[in-house]
Amino acid sequence: MAKMEVKTSLLDNMIGVGDMVLLEPLSEDTVINNLKKRFDHSEIYTYIGSVVISVNPYRLLPIYSPEKVEDYRNRNFYELSPHIFALSDEAYRSLRDQDKDQCILITGESGAGKTEASKLVMSYVAAVCGKGAEVNQVKEQLLQSNPVLEAFGNAKTVRNDNSSRFGKYMDIEFDFKGDPLGGVISNYLLEKSRVVKQPRGERNFHVFYQLLSGASEELLSKLKLERDFSRYNYLSLDSARVNGVDDAANFRTVRNAMQIVGFMDHEAESVLEVVAAVLKLGNIEFKPESRVNGLDESKIKDKNELKEICELTGIDQSVLERAFSFRTVEAKQEKVSTTLNVAQAYYARDALAKNLYSRLFSWLVNRINESIKAQTKVRKKVMGVLDIYGFEIFEDNSFEQFIINYCNEKLQQIFIELTLKEEQEEYIREGIEWTHIEYFNNAIICDLIENNTNGILAMLDEECLRPGTVTDETFLEKLNQVCATHQHFESRMSKCSRFLNDTSLPHSCFRIQHYAGKVLYQVEGFVDKNNDLLYRDLSQAMWKAGHALIKSLFPEGNPAKINLKRPPTAGSQFKASVATLMKNLQTKNPNYIRCIKPNDKKAAHIFNEALVCHQIRYLGLLENVRVRRAGYAFRQAYEPCLERYKMLCKQTWPHWKGPARAGVEVLFNELEIPVEEYSFGRSKIFIRNPRTLFKLEDLRKQRLEDLATLIQKIYRGWRCRTHFLLMRKSQTVIAAWYRRYAQQKRYQQIKSSALVIQSYIRGWKARKLLRELKHQKRCEEAATTIAAYWHGTQARRELKRLKEEARRKHAVAVIWAYWLGLKVRREYRKFFRANAGKKIYEFTLQRIVQKYFLEMKAKMPSLSPIDKNWPPRPYLFLDSTHKELKRIFHLWRCKKYRDQFTDQQKLIYEEKLEASELFKDKKALYPSSVGQPFQGPYLEINKNPKYKKLKDAIEEKIIIAEVVNKINRANGKSTSRIFLLTNNNLLLADQKSGQIKSEVPLVDVTKVSMSSQNDGFFAVHLKEGSEAASKGDFLLSSDHLIEMATKLYRTTLSQTKQKLNIEISDEFLVQFRQDKVCVKFIQGNQKNGSVPTCKRKNNRLLEVAVP
Repeated sequence: MAKMEVKTSLLDNMIGVGDMVLLEPLSEDTVINNLKKRFDHSEIYTYIGSVVISVNPYRLLPIYSPEKVEDYRNRNFYELSPHIFALSDEAYRSLRDQDKDQCILITGESGAGKTEASKLVMSYVAAVCGKGAEVNQVKEQLLQSNPVLEAFGNAKTVRNDNSSRFGKYMDIEFDFKGDPLGGVISNYLLEKSRVVKQPRGERNFHVFYQLLSGASEELLSKLKLERDFSRYNYLSLDSARVNGVDDAANFRTVRNAMQIVGFMDHEAESVLEVVAAVLKLGNIEFKPESRVNGLDESKIKDKNELKEICELTGIDQSVLERAFSFRTVEAKQEKVSTTLNVAQAYYARDALAKNLYSRLFSWLVNRINESIKAQTKVRKKVMGVLDIYGFEIFEDNSFEQFIINYCNEKLQQIFIELTLKEEQEEYIREGIEWTHIEYFNNAIICDLIENNTNGILAMLDEECLRPGTVTDETFLEKLNQVCATHQHFESRMSKCSRFLNDTSLPHSCFRIQHYAGKVLYQVEGFVDKNNDLLYRDLSQAMWKAGHALIKSLFPEGNPAKINLKRPPTAGSQFKASVATLMKNLQTKNPNYIRCIKPNDKKAAHIFNEALVCHQIRYLGLLENVRVRRAGYAFRQAYEPCLERYKMLCKQTWPHWKGPARAGVEVLFNELEIPVEEYSFGRSKIFIRNPRTLFKLEDLRKQRLEDLATLIQKIYRGWRCRTHFLLMRKSQTVIAAWYRRYAQQKRYQQIKSSALVIQSYIRGWKARKLLRELKHQKRCEEAATTIAAYWHGTQARRELKRLKEEARRKHAVAVIWAYWLGLKVRREYRKFFRANAGKKIYEFTLQRIVQKYFLEMKAKMPSLSPIDKNWPPRPYLFLDSTHKELKRIFHLWRCKKYRDQFTDQQKLIYEEKLEASELFKDKKALYPSSVGQPFQGPYLEINKNPKYKKLKDAIEEKIIIAEVVNKINRANGKSTSRIFLLTNNNLLLADQKSGQIKSEVPLVDVTKVSMSSQNDGFFAVHLKEGSEAASKGDFLLSSDHLIEMATKLYRTTLSQTKQKLNIEISDEFLVQFRQDKVCVKFIQGNQKNGSVPTCKRKNNRLLEVAVP
């Protein structure tokens, strides 16, 4: 998304008119067209002075990001384009810096976005106030109270999928720094009739659907509920599912929000149990039954639902069943019990469901207030946020619409009063003469409704309290008698003849001319809804409940506190609440947000002008604009005014050095603006007519274009001049570099030529000298060659002579040798036949053996004792000799190898030999230990100052010192210990401190047990009854198990002259105090790689998993 253009004023790049006080001409059509134009350009906020008009876009807009929050933070209200953040910032800064309590009044009809607006206000305040763990917790609790109240107080209507069905006023409390401390919530007129009946296309309160959709099967079973909506009569089925709403996810959000706000687990469960009880109340049905005396009474058809409700609430089933069938009336000392017919029983059931849910909602509000209230008692600043239903005009208007419209009349009254008061205070503060403003005062309508003597509410209460037959018709007759002459009251049955033939006014209705228009009220249901009657039998039954929450909701049911006085009516309660609210608002500085719904389809990009026109009328926006612009339409501080328009005057442009007011006076005189069009206040300039402001804006726009042209001209001249200077400087530099380059090139050419001439002369001289040397060398070589040839000839002649002489000598020697041989053979022939075979055999055998030994000498293997190579035997008859010679050679080289050992090495090999006898082919760990030398004291205790105390405590020689893991008897976890073996004792010490934990004489060690697998676990068994065995045997783990077991075996044998028993088994018993525990080794996959793990399975089994 392209970065949005930065605005520095409300008037910059204005789409339509940002502040409708400046709208010219002012009419209903221009107001609608302005809102539509801004809505089409995604500008959903518009001002009327300090009032924010918000048009619901029905889509997400990128105007609420953290960057937007920073844009509006600590900015003037009119500095940027209209936004709800601007009003929130203005209210917060007034509270923080000027110590003024604030209230933000959010009104509009259902679906106009009031709830979202209140959330945006709270989120902005939370974003800009202080930080810190405690402050963040308070902010989180305040924000998370919304999902809880929305679940229990909001519902899907034909106009809004998340319509608030109650009025909410929240006071957010701040400390002197502006950090939130807590809050207090007040609720007004919950629409509890929705619990038992919903109009077509609408739903019950959200929490019912969220509970059935999002609760686990276990929780539903506990609450005795089923997931199917059709099982419950109080839930409408035609709109049970809402597109885009995930009830299951919302249920999880509500549970999480309750936890954050501070609800305990048992409190949340109790609330859900009450919700389940209300749902199941709707499934109780009645059947008629005639008594002997002829009176009709009612009986419950199916008592299973009643039984489950009683199990949920802890009420005796017979008590609740009787409360649904009988009604007890008390008067002084008398009690009269009457039966209820089917219609009365259904009325009692629905009344109980409505009261139970309504009181639960009030309890929720109080419980949230307990959690979010300020914990400190310091002086607090307060910001109130009022999210209340707007003016309602339906086809069928009843008691609820009458009460809601009465509240809006009071809000309109205080709105006009406070707006006028604010205007008057600003005029007085600025020294501007105040002129009286004509406006419609709706106090006469408020008096018609709330007058204590002859007001509609007073007469309704009087009619409800009087004895005899009371109906809606008798109430209407009374209104016709008392209010007939009132100019804002209309009824066809009144004494006023002008309405006798008005067919638009039915006989069973009356009409009130409100400030927003005429509203026709159906009188049917006024008396019952005002009475809001719950039979005392049901109250007492609820008080007897074993459910603590339900019992607390019905304190009037306590028999010890029976009050025969009739409870206050719904109308009188609401009237008192409105009076308290108005009194509260009068003490605070008001800020207004008027919410408008653009269409009934809840769709984006659709602007229904007729619907918006209707809302503009009943919100009184046109009246608001007229009041605001009755005196001066626009006002602005001198500094920003001078900063914005100073370019229109030569004296103030570009800088004005005097006071800002003087600069504005000079500016306006220069522009020849009529004096009657403006006035100078103490800190602001006041402009009477919007046309004057628009004229200033047009002049500024034209002047900015001229200035832009001037800036362009100066910039282009500067750019060209800069380019010329750069080119001239570049030409100078290039010329200098070229001249330098040319001289360098000429010098290189001269130098190169000189070098070439020098090289040619030196070459000629060298070649001449070479020719002379070559001639001299050839002469010398010729003489040498002739001499060599001569010497060769002489040598060859002498060689030929010597060879001839040698051949003669050799021939003589050969002849002499043959002669001697012949002579010897003749002499030996006479002895040969007797001893020839034996001599030849002995000679041959001697030569073979001699050859055998000579070959063995050449093929002899290395002197390593572990070298198993041996030359193959050459003859079969030498087999025994060959083997014996191999044995003798091996013994000899072993002796030679042993003779090289020191005493210490001999001891190590003796230990290795002992380890081989003990563990070879028995313990899988043994092969890996063969190549590892036995070091003994792995820990250098003598050199480490950390173990000085341990060294001083041990006087004997330390045979082995190693860190081992001692296995805990309780849970199988390990603890590091230092294992020390001396000549007489075995010790275990703490690795960190070096403190000795256990000391065992070797005579008390009876046995060592270990597994046959590849692990380092071993158990040291102690003699029963010995002092060391009081805590039981030791179960240890070490990386040098073979060495430790071997040294312990040899040391014990040396000291006690008895062999220590080494037991190798995958299961063995270990004595832990008084219990014997089996240690079992199993094969298993390890999460931590190849490290064996030990785990306590039960009191008698420790299981070691070996990879």
